[in-house]
Amino acid sequence: MFVDQVNIYVKAGDGGRGQVAFRREKYVPDGGPAGGDGGHGAHVVLEVDEGLRTLMDFRYKRHFKAVQGENGMSKGMHGRKSEHLVVKVPPGTVVYDDDTGAVIADLVHHGQQAVVAKGGRGGRGNSRFATPANPAPEHAENGEPGEEKYLKLELKMLADVGLVGFPSVGKSTMLSIVSAARPKIGAYHFTTITPNIGVVETEDSRSFIMADLPGLIEGASEGVGLGHQFLRHVERTKVIVHVIDMSGMEGRDPVEDYNIINKELADYNLRLTDRPQVVVANKMDMPDAEANLEAFKEAFPDLEVFAISAATRQGLRDLLFRIADLVDATPEFGLEELEEKAATPRVVYGYEAPEAGFTISKDEDDCFVIQGPRIEKLFTMTNFMREESIKRFARTLRQMGVDDELRKLGAIDGDVVRIRDFEFEFIESSF
Repeated sequence: MFVDQVNIYVKAGDGGRGQVAFRREKYVPDGGPAGGDGGHGAHVVLEVDEGLRTLMDFRYKRHFKAVQGENGMSKGMHGRKSEHLVVKVPPGTVVYDDDTGAVIADLVHHGQQAVVAKGGRGGRGNSRFATPANPAPEHAENGEPGEEKYLKLELKMLADVGLVGFPSVGKSTMLSIVSAARPKIGAYHFTTITPNIGVVETEDSRSFIMADLPGLIEGASEGVGLGHQFLRHVERTKVIVHVIDMSGMEGRDPVEDYNIINKELADYNLRLTDRPQVVVANKMDMPDAEANLEAFKEAFPDLEVFAISAATRQGLRDLLFRIADLVDATPEFGLEELEEKAATPRVVYGYEAPEAGFTISKDEDDCFVIQGPRIEKLFTMTNFMREESIKRFARTLRQMGVDDELRKLGAIDGDVVRIRDFEFEFIESSF
């Protein structure tokens, strides 16, 4: 089964918890803090495997959770960081954030990787917080939560040559003759409903990858018929081979067919008109084909047209030589932009540093709600089972100006303050 679009959930590993511990060594006066740091959580990494051709494996497994970092230990021993979770994808996979629609990564080369969910930092142990004023702190951090996202994976097939045209013009027949591919062939519309790939070798030992893409119809650029399911696969092809049924057996006009298909390509993506295009007049062994070809050439006198019959192999040799010449001379479209994106950490990692600001609002229960990435991260990494950690959390909020902002909004002793799903009482006294 050919699968080219799936939705998955990824969760990076949380950081390990920092340890609160003290030294208890003989002949060492007063001991001291000896809690180690937690290990970093694992990233979720997508990696291109050229042996894969579809996203079929994701039909059976859609949730990917990386391992959290090891907790810190006593005697200053740090927790082990976790091994990253590597998920294999086929070349040509585009990764979208399903919530925002933003492109996180575009993976085209074998071995190319993208971190789609970043693992959390390990929490610091109490030995990190020792100061001359507080030589024996009883405070350690929880690990930072790993990122979690809902992603959409979309496969855009990587082929050198794409066969386009109306249904039943002979694209599948042509692919089956010039390569070892065995697509389904039938005398009815939309026999081909998924792309087929074959490797073509010419008589002079040149080779290229050819894709037989599902037939287009008028309105495909707006999603009619197979619509975008087809058109996204032609985006990456270097050469477009436009196959036309010159026999007119389906009752269509070859001139009109040619114009309609090119209009659909341009409407979907204007850059597709920059692709080298080879026009193929197929089914020349059928009645009326010669007359239709003459009329076609009169309509497009400057167009190079290859007259062939895929069924009898007439004209295929010269056509394949011409396609091979164009493949050799044509650069890969769009990959320069993708490599620029891959060089930008914010695109590849899909991660942004927490903002320094915060917002305070009042809900319908007169509860003050504090929001902001930095505050929520601080809250998550605070161990509220230890009094010293609670005091440090309160001091940090005060330094950020949260207390002053609450007073400006009218907060008094006993008012309820909420961070995430947890509620506290606002009090004027300080630690």
